[in-house]
Amino acid sequence: MKKVVLVAIGDEILSGLRSEGNCSWLAALFHNAGWQVKAIEVVPDDLYIIQETFTRWVGKVDHVITSGGLGPTHDDKTRDAVAAFLGCRLKIAEDAYSRIVDRYSESLKEIIKGSMTKQALIPEKAEPVHNSEGSALGIRFRVSDTSFWVFPGVPSEYKAMAEREFLSSVIDVNCWRSVWITGWAESLLKDRLGSVFEDPVLHVSVLPSVNLVQVVLRGDPDITHEAEEQVRRDLPEDCLPEGVSTLEEAVLEELRNKKITAGCAESCTGGMISSSLTDIAGASEFFMGGVVCYSNQSKVNLLGVDFKVIEKYGAVSFQCAEMMAKGAAKVLSSDLALSVTGIAGPGGGTKEKPVGTVWYSLCSGDSVESQHFHFDGTRAHIRARARAKGLELMWRYLKGYKNGH
Repeated sequence: MKKVVLVAIGDEILSGLRSEGNCSWLAALFHNAGWQVKAIEVVPDDLYIIQETFTRWVGKVDHVITSGGLGPTHDDKTRDAVAAFLGCRLKIAEDAYSRIVDRYSESLKEIIKGSMTKQALIPEKAEPVHNSEGSALGIRFRVSDTSFWVFPGVPSEYKAMAEREFLSSVIDVNCWRSVWITGWAESLLKDRLGSVFEDPVLHVSVLPSVNLVQVVLRGDPDITHEAEEQVRRDLPEDCLPEGVSTLEEAVLEELRNKKITAGCAESCTGGMISSSLTDIAGASEFFMGGVVCYSNQSKVNLLGVDFKVIEKYGAVSFQCAEMMAKGAAKVLSSDLALSVTGIAGPGGGTKEKPVGTVWYSLCSGDSVESQHFHFDGTRAHIRARARAKGLELMWRYLKGYKNGH
């Protein structure tokens, strides 16, 4: 497995004035190509620390790629650090910089030429790297078995240069697979998929999110393909379809496959489920809409929930949830409707219905199914989990949907 180190250079990152995004973005590309990202480091604009960072990784990784410190101001010290590391002088790369100057309009050329005295400087033992988006040359050199690539820190410039230099030549091997699994805790999933997780020729990463776990498999393409198939055989009902990475995508794919429409009635989630679905382009073909009915009165006025039901059983009950789902299906003229009503907290809970209690109903024609769950955590956690569980329930229901049932 090839190895790479990514280095972000800049006092502004260490001080928190700017956040680091370049290295994180490129790390994902290398990871997806089966490379090992040995480290992501953030270092200051300091000649000696930059040199020390280079020295530590020479001969240990295939590539060191840096971001930042190539601007025209006094605090941009990366090119000087490279020259000191290589033990040579800086020189102006006129031919390489002329390509940058020629890209600008006549009115800007003189301004860009004024930056030549610094941004066109390249160590004598290095080569310039063209910058198609900005006015600072990148730098490329090799020491022992390690190639060094020094790019500007402006995100548009960094990404354009990295894509040109790496995506077509270095990052060209697809030796990883991902499977997204819903309804499983990370700890239980490891036990269930022990044969895959313990395979010595596979590198397995487990990336949990709310009600969804991404299992990333890296290694030889044939081995990773078989491992993915094994995961799908072991958990046939819980793996999202191939090429699908979110529950909302999975829901819309099922709606599209079954050629039916859906809608939502949301209380405690306040439209979060509907928002997730409508984030995806083309959702309007199968998602009819959502009704946010946060108050009891809105449940009565918008969905036709019987107020006597709320008085007798409470808004957080299967009786209320079922009437909400039926009302949503009628109001939205949808084949399927999901309702959700719960107590997100921090107040409002009782001994019988503690904070975190959430009821769901799914209505299709005359059929109504209801379930309730209890979620722990803060208000934000409860609402996020309620949203994700609602999408999961809708997806599972749709997978078994046949002839209107």
